[in-house]
Amino acid sequence: MQLKRLLERVEVLRAEGALERDVTGIEHDSSRVTSGSVFIAVKGANFDGHDYISDAIDRGAIAIVCENNGFQSHRATKVVVKDTRTAMAEIANRFYGYPSRKMKVIGVTGTNGKTTTAFMLKHLLELQGSKTGLVSTVHYEVGDRVIPASRTTPESLELQSLMDQMVRANCEACVMEVSSHAMMQGRVSGVEFDVGIFTNLSQDHLDYHRNMEEYYRAKREFFRMVESELTASGIVVNSDDPHGQRLLREISIFNVSYGMEGNARLTARNVELRNNGTKCELHTASGTYSASLAPIGRHNIYNALGALGAVQLLDADVGKAVESLSSLAPVPGRLEAIQVGQDFNVVVDYAHTSDALENVLNTLRELTPGRVLVTFGCGGCRDVGKRVQMGEVAARLAHETIVTSDNPRKEPPAAIAAQIQAGYRKVRSDGCLSILDRHAAINEAIHRAKPGDTVLIAGKGHESFQELADAVVPFDDRRHAAEILALLKEEKLELHAA
Repeated sequence: MQLKRLLERVEVLRAEGALERDVTGIEHDSSRVTSGSVFIAVKGANFDGHDYISDAIDRGAIAIVCENNGFQSHRATKVVVKDTRTAMAEIANRFYGYPSRKMKVIGVTGTNGKTTTAFMLKHLLELQGSKTGLVSTVHYEVGDRVIPASRTTPESLELQSLMDQMVRANCEACVMEVSSHAMMQGRVSGVEFDVGIFTNLSQDHLDYHRNMEEYYRAKREFFRMVESELTASGIVVNSDDPHGQRLLREISIFNVSYGMEGNARLTARNVELRNNGTKCELHTASGTYSASLAPIGRHNIYNALGALGAVQLLDADVGKAVESLSSLAPVPGRLEAIQVGQDFNVVVDYAHTSDALENVLNTLRELTPGRVLVTFGCGGCRDVGKRVQMGEVAARLAHETIVTSDNPRKEPPAAIAAQIQAGYRKVRSDGCLSILDRHAAINEAIHRAKPGDTVLIAGKGHESFQELADAVVPFDDRRHAAEILALLKEEKLELHAA
C-alpha cells in the first residue's frame, strides 16, 4: 500500500517529501523498523518516540509520522499530525483493512470481572460453532495460538494486527477487554464494536484518573462509541451497579440489563453456592432456565449474566449457552485452586481492588467450614486510596491477614504495607502480620492453615512476574504456593515415618 493512500483519512498538518512510496509495515518501536516501514513517533509514560526518529531512519523507515518536530531528512518523508496516537489508530486500521468490520466484535469494560466475562463469552460462542478470538489481561488468542499479553488492551497498532490475524484465522467474532486507559489513549479508536458489556465500577486507577467521575466518563465514552455504530446490536449493562443504572439513562442504544436485584431483563434467582460450582435460576427473554455454573461465587453469576446478555444480542441460542455454563474452564488466576493433597484449600485470585477482594472473601467465607486466611499487598505507583479500603475489607472478612508486597515498583514496600495496616486498624485492634517478602508471606499463611481452612493469595492472579524498584523478576503465586505445599507434604510424611 502506498503512503498517500494510507494517510487519506488522517488529518495531516504538513507533509515534507514524497507520498508515492510503498509501505511494507508500520511500527511505533524504532527497534522493530525495517526497510519500507512507516515509523510513528508516540509519546509514552516513560519514553518519547520522537527521540528515536534518527534510529528509525537509520533502520530503513521511509516515512516518519510525528507531532511538531524539527528533524530534517532527505531519506524519509516527514508527516506532521496533531496527535500521533490518533493518527496511528487510523493508519493501522487502514493498513490492516479494517478487520473489525469482518467479525462481530464484543468489548467488555468495568473495574472487575472483565477477564472472566470475556473468557466465558468466548467459550459460549465457540460451543455454538463461532470461532472466536480473545484479547484479555491474561493472554490473547488467535485461532489455536495463545499469545502472551503485553497489557489488557494493546496499542492500536498491535490491536489491529491481532484482529487482522483473527480474520485470517477465520474467526467470526472477537471478544476484547477494553480498559479505561485504552479509551483515554485511543487504543480502540476505529474499532467497530457490535456489542459493549459493562460489568461494574468501583475505585481503581485513581492514580491515572483524577476522580471517580473522570473514571466513569472514560467508561461511558466506550458505550458512546458503540452507540455511534449504525450496525451495533446494543449494550449489556449490570443494572445492580449504580454506575450501570446511570449508564442506562445516558446511553440510548438498545440494551440488555442484567442483575440479581430489581427488574433487569436478564436475572438470576434462587442462587445456591457450592464448592463444586453454583446453581441458579436464569430468567431471560427466551425463557427461564435452571443453570449450573462451573465457577464458584456470586460475582461469577454476574459475569455469566453479562456473557449471556451478549449471546442474546448476537441472536445466538441462549438455551444452548445456558447449558454450556456447566463446562466453563477455570480462568487462570481467578479463584484458581492449588491442590497438592492438603486438607485445606489454597486459592489464588487476581483481586486487587476492595470490591474484588470483598467478593472473593465473601464467597470463600460462605464455602469454608473453617477459617479464611488472606495474604495480599497493593501495587506501588498506583491508586493510593484503595490501600486503606482493602485493609478494611480484609479486617472485616478474613480471620487472619498477612500483608505483603504486590508489585511495589518504585515505592518502599513497607510504606505501602503501613497504609493497608492503617485500614485494617480502623476495623480491628488485634493487628495483622506484615511479611514483605511475598514468598515468605505465602509460606507463613499456608503453615498457619488447619484442616478445613482456606488460604487466599490475592492481588496478582495469573501474573508470572513481580515489579521491584527498577527490576522485573519472575514470580508466580501459583508456583510458589504449589512448591510450599509440596514441601509441607514431604515434611508431614517424614514426621509420620519417624
